[in-house]
Amino acid sequence: MKLQSRMLSLAVLAALPALALADDGAADLDQVLVTATRTPIALQDSIAPAQVIDRAQIESSQATSLQELLQGRAGINLTNAGGLGKQSSLFLRGTNSSHTVVLVDGVRINSADLGLAMYQDLPLAQIERVEIVRGPQSSLYGADAIGGVIQIFTRRNQGDFAPHFQLGGGSNGLREASGGIGGGTERGWFGADIAYQHSDGIDACRGSATLFAGCFADEPDRDGYRNLSKSLRGGYNLSDQWTVEGSALRADGKNHYDGYYNYSETRQQVLAGKVRYTPSEQLTLTANVGRSDNESDNFGDFGARGSAQTHRDSASLQADIGVAEGQLLSTGVDWSEDNLDGSSAGYLVDSRRNTGVFLQYQARFGRHQLQASARNDDNQQFGNHATGSLGWAMELGHGLRVNASYGTAFKAPTFSDLYDPWSGVPTLDPEKSKSANLGISQQGQGWRWGLDVYETRIDDLITYDAATFRMQQVEKARIRGAELTGGATVAGFDINAQLSFTDPRNRTNGSAQFDNWLARRAQQTARLDIDRHFGDFRTGLTVQGAGKRFDDAANAVKVGGYGTLDLRAEYALTPAWSVLARVANVFDRTREAAQLQHQQR
Repeated sequence: MKLQSRMLSLAVLAALPALALADDGAADLDQVLVTATRTPIALQDSIAPAQVIDRAQIESSQATSLQELLQGRAGINLTNAGGLGKQSSLFLRGTNSSHTVVLVDGVRINSADLGLAMYQDLPLAQIERVEIVRGPQSSLYGADAIGGVIQIFTRRNQGDFAPHFQLGGGSNGLREASGGIGGGTERGWFGADIAYQHSDGIDACRGSATLFAGCFADEPDRDGYRNLSKSLRGGYNLSDQWTVEGSALRADGKNHYDGYYNYSETRQQVLAGKVRYTPSEQLTLTANVGRSDNESDNFGDFGARGSAQTHRDSASLQADIGVAEGQLLSTGVDWSEDNLDGSSAGYLVDSRRNTGVFLQYQARFGRHQLQASARNDDNQQFGNHATGSLGWAMELGHGLRVNASYGTAFKAPTFSDLYDPWSGVPTLDPEKSKSANLGISQQGQGWRWGLDVYETRIDDLITYDAATFRMQQVEKARIRGAELTGGATVAGFDINAQLSFTDPRNRTNGSAQFDNWLARRAQQTARLDIDRHFGDFRTGLTVQGAGKRFDDAANAVKVGGYGTLDLRAEYALTPAWSVLARVANVFDRTREAAQLQHQQR
């Protein structure tokens, strides 16, 4: 993916000065994390490596997409097929792009057909915070959580009811507008938002139909993108024991790109509902229901047309029981049903159900912390799969903490893996993994650092074989890595740094690809964010980069590394109005994350 032009943007922000000027340097020490245990805990108490990106950090980053916000974060490799709105793949800790469970308000949004999450269609204007948990989480979330879990929470509203809006524009014809209203009281809250984003785009691919390269098309044109999103959410405390919440998010996209199909209309919709009953301090019951829909109509030259719709209905019931001081037992059941429509409805199998039952124990004994969980998933197509995890942490004093964890995970092949008419292989088996993590961290007043090292071994890894154009199963894969993170406030500067090393290898004995890198994963990624307040003025920069990677399993096609610098500034004109400006990729650096595919700078 190749950066084409420097991004210049200017935005006017109304009614959000508190967020725009928030201090995020070391604030994450007090943040709450839900995803790592399915219960609220302090981020600093998570045994699994995790981070939270809250609304203040989203605003201060001035990112224009969720991919930009996540790029370079610990353990994350991202590829993008041609700029804003184009398909993006996220490799968490070197695992496949379908090995990360992605949730919106607790509802899984990974496509039931491809297993991918449509990150590119999730607008930042609708997001309150993002939680990233690295490492196997199948013992809590079931199939697919080999690399980890990313949970996205839509915006929440507190305090007096008030409107907010933002207008912006930038290079490549970027136009943005968003707004909404929301607020809350002790008894309830409500909010509604709408956001629009339009870019004329760049030339997404420098492919060739005659040379059979890239996207196999000669289309040297701009490939634009439009997104219109709407969200509605609210909650109410019916009594001291009963609480209800609900949310709805819908994003409609219009996307131009290069290839056999060169235009698509997409829709992503998530509906979520929750009821919580707390009869005592020792017991909480939570029921969740949800539905996620991914729809795509694709158009090409000479009347070519294809469509695909996937729908997932889900429900869960969870009980959290305080069995003693500092000890919590959680148990529950998850149910889901996947259905395919459109062109994929002709698959041999186009629907399946899954029921998972889990048990988790969390405890603190003096300086020691323990987390253990086990789960069984009964998949309609692939039968029963048991997974488990065990984690331990100990406080050493002076803010030092060590942790160790081990977990197993699995992934059922997607419908596309099995039945796609061009690449599917119906005999594929579920993938299975074992992972171990060791970590040490320390925090003080206004500073923190952490180091985690890990190893993941995957049996029957499913990959795409470019030589045969079919899916294949790598008998064994081994991924080793390390992640160093840190943050501090120094002389008024908020500094946050993340450095990741990943070594993803094919370890199938006798294979011609033995010890090759797994495709499209860079071994090194890094990100540095620095921000500074000067009264009503704030300035900041982001430096990020990635090392080389290979575009194919044979490691014959190398894609070079890259590094970029982004600058940003904000000024609060009044308590209710702010002006923001940003220059992305200041030195006009070129990068490709996939051969012959372009990425917007």
